[in-house]
Amino acid sequence: MNHDDDTTPQDGHRDGTLLYVYTVVEASARDALPDFPPPLGGGLRLVEHAQLAAVVEPVDARLFDEEPLRAQLEDIDRLSALARAHHSVVAAVGERTTTVPLQLATLCRGEESVRRLLEEAHPQLTATLARIAGAQEWGVKVHADSGAPPPDPAPAPTYAPGGPQATGPEGGSAGRDYLRRRLKDRRTRETADEQAARTCEDVHRTLCGHASAAVLHPPQQPLVSGVAGRNVLNAAYLVPVHARQDFIDAVASAQALPPGLRLEVTGPWVPYSFTAGDRCGTPAS
Repeated sequence: MNHDDDTTPQDGHRDGTLLYVYTVVEASARDALPDFPPPLGGGLRLVEHAQLAAVVEPVDARLFDEEPLRAQLEDIDRLSALARAHHSVVAAVGERTTTVPLQLATLCRGEESVRRLLEEAHPQLTATLARIAGAQEWGVKVHADSGAPPPDPAPAPTYAPGGPQATGPEGGSAGRDYLRRRLKDRRTRETADEQAARTCEDVHRTLCGHASAAVLHPPQQPLVSGVAGRNVLNAAYLVPVHARQDFIDAVASAQALPPGLRLEVTGPWVPYSFTAGDRCGTPAS
C-alpha cells in the first residue's frame, strides 16, 4: 500500500524518500524504537504528528516501489522474509509500549505522506491505542482429531433382475441392515459435530469472561496451519495484563476436553486482531 507525497519533506530528508511504515505508537513513547540492525534498509526512526508517531524505515525504491514490491509479494520466500521483518519490528516495539501494527507493506513517499496518514487515521488510531493499552493478545484453537478412517461400509445388497424376492427373504433383510448401518454412521458423525460445537461454545464463553474482547477467526485448513485434524475453534482474546494469570488458569481448566478434541494456545502477542475493532461472538458449529 503506497501513500504518495508531492510536498517537500521536512527534517532535511530528500524528496521522494520511500518509507516503510511498521506500526504506530503515542508520540510520548520516544524510547519505543528497538535497538537492532536495520531490518529492511536505512534504520528505524519515528515520524510524529498530533500526539502520534509512526515507526518507519527508509527503503530502497528499487526493491519497494510499486512494480518490485508486487514481485516481492508474489514470491513466497521473499514475502515470508518481509513478513518476518515486519513482525520482528512490531513485536519489539510492542514489548516497550502499546502499538497499533499497520498492514504489511504499508509505504509512504516522504515524511509528509506519513503525517498525512496519521492525520487521516487519527481518530481510529487514538481510539485503538486506548482500547488495547495494557492488554495482550492470546490465541486459542480447538482441533478435532480426524481419527482412523471408518471402515468401508458394506456394499448395498444387489438383487437379481426379478427384484428382492428373487434372492429369497435374506435379500430384504440385507437391505434393511445396510440402511441401518448407514443411518447409524451418519448419526455418529452428527453427534461428534454437535459435541465439538457445544465444547467450543463452552470454552469460548469461559475465556471471554477473562478477556476484554474476543475475535472469532475463520477455521484454518490443515495445509495452512500444519496441524492435523479439523480446526473447530480459532479465536483471539484481548487479555488485560492484570488478568493474565486468571486467563491462563481458565485455559488450563479448559484443557479437559472430550476425547478427540485438542486445545492449542499461542501468545501473548501484540494485539493484531484488535486493531480494526473488537467483537465477541459465538463459534460457528
